[in-house]
Amino acid sequence: MSAKPSTVVGVARLAEFTDRIDVRSPAEYALDHLPGAVSHPVLDDAERACIGTLHKQESAFTAKKAGAALVAKNIAKMLESAFANRPREWQPLVYCWRGGKRSGALTYVLNEIGWKAVQLDGGYKAYRRHVSEELARLPQTFSYRVICGVTGSGKSRLLQALGAAGAQVLDLEALARHRGSLLGDLPFDPQPSQKGFESLLWEQLTRLDPARPVYVESESKKVGEIRVPQNLIDSMWQSSCLRVEATLPARVALLRAEYAHFIKDPDALHQKLGHLTALRGAAATARWRALSDAGEWDALVEDLLVEHYDPAYLRSMRLNYPRYDSAATVQLDGIGEPGFAAAATRIVVEYGG
Repeated sequence: MSAKPSTVVGVARLAEFTDRIDVRSPAEYALDHLPGAVSHPVLDDAERACIGTLHKQESAFTAKKAGAALVAKNIAKMLESAFANRPREWQPLVYCWRGGKRSGALTYVLNEIGWKAVQLDGGYKAYRRHVSEELARLPQTFSYRVICGVTGSGKSRLLQALGAAGAQVLDLEALARHRGSLLGDLPFDPQPSQKGFESLLWEQLTRLDPARPVYVESESKKVGEIRVPQNLIDSMWQSSCLRVEATLPARVALLRAEYAHFIKDPDALHQKLGHLTALRGAAATARWRALSDAGEWDALVEDLLVEHYDPAYLRSMRLNYPRYDSAATVQLDGIGEPGFAAAATRIVVEYGG
């Protein structure tokens, strides 16, 4: 069972289809998928494994027969539930791993009913190849304004304020779901896979206008466990910088608010701090643990900033961002929303948006 030739489209036409159906297994979908795609597997993980075993141990014919029955059953469930109230003009894009039998089966049935389903030619593999090719090209097409500033100066909040002020923003930490430091894991929000991050990045880049500046936070080559494409990092390193400055007490207050989960779970904080022993020495990490145990959170944050984060950040910036020392300074009026909004407005007026 396969889709009619007229119902097959290539990756160049992806933008035409807002409804996207991923018929691969849930595990395949979780690793990466087309932006906005909804998972409707024609074979779940266990079923797919079972069919693969039949193919190896018995025959292709036996596997296809069993697979067809499962696919038919699962498509019937979709028609009775998720697709039951779709209008006649519904035109979803359907894809599987290589644009073969799994997506072909659903596309055929939907079209026989009267919907205008289309199948992605080459499936996810073609999409993935397209993303890789585009990420090798797109980052160099933009002009970046790099938001710099030591830890706790509110770079991420300023990016959000810039977006609200109408500027173009590329928030790599939001895409990678990580704050970019040793303590940067977001509780209950694991990072995407590398491929998943690249899909999100590609989608974000396609929405940007090369004629306007793009504001991005100063990053290293990795955000948590996610690798930022080298060509994007290279473009950022050579870009002009804006240095955000805030007082040390303001930075301490901001970080206490953003990392409140560690105050609730000191053991998790101690575990993270242990990774700094080789770099900062046992005495320093013991002092930080003692401050944590005593509930001296402001003193702990300030000590971490002065003794570890600030020197490390400044070394990295001067090594990688040659225009850092000559960067224009943006002084925050405060760490509340009005302060960041005011700073964003000034930046858009002076440096473009």
